[in-house]
Amino acid sequence: MGRDKATMEFGGSTFVERTVTTVGARCAPVFVVAAPGQPLPALAADVVRDDVRGVGPLLATARGLRAAADAGMERAFVCAVDMPYLTADLIDVLLGPSLRLGVDVVLPWDGRDHYLAGVYRTDLAGRAEALVATGERSMRALMNVADTQRIVLPEQRGLANVNAPSDVV
Repeated sequence: MGRDKATMEFGGSTFVERTVTTVGARCAPVFVVAAPGQPLPALAADVVRDDVRGVGPLLATARGLRAAADAGMERAFVCAVDMPYLTADLIDVLLGPSLRLGVDVVLPWDGRDHYLAGVYRTDLAGRAEALVATGERSMRALMNVADTQRIVLPEQRGLANVNAPSDVV
């Protein structure tokens, strides 16, 4: 995109504000993991800062899961900020199997894994941190050491992330 996606305007609010509102409809507390020094608007969420910029989503996931675990949560919905069509209904679809099956991670699958739109057990924070400490950056690495269940869903706009201005229609 050539710029910070979190503060991009879409439908009268920024991507991060939109994400906090959507997630906040089903989850509390809401944590936003931000890069060091990343400017954000005032949010109805707790902001947790990464220590290092540009390490990728595994570190951010570890930080968010740690914050949720420290807040006493057993599970957390983990998502990317660049999913402006995300709905709270998707959280409901994934939370049911997460509670029923007791697995570490429940991901939507529509022909591909959506690592940044899933329900994670917060006790995975330690495993994610250990992977980052070894230089790992891939979310797939966390799935390889976690009990992961995929929920087959039809392709849907709510799982789409924005990587180019043309993706926002």
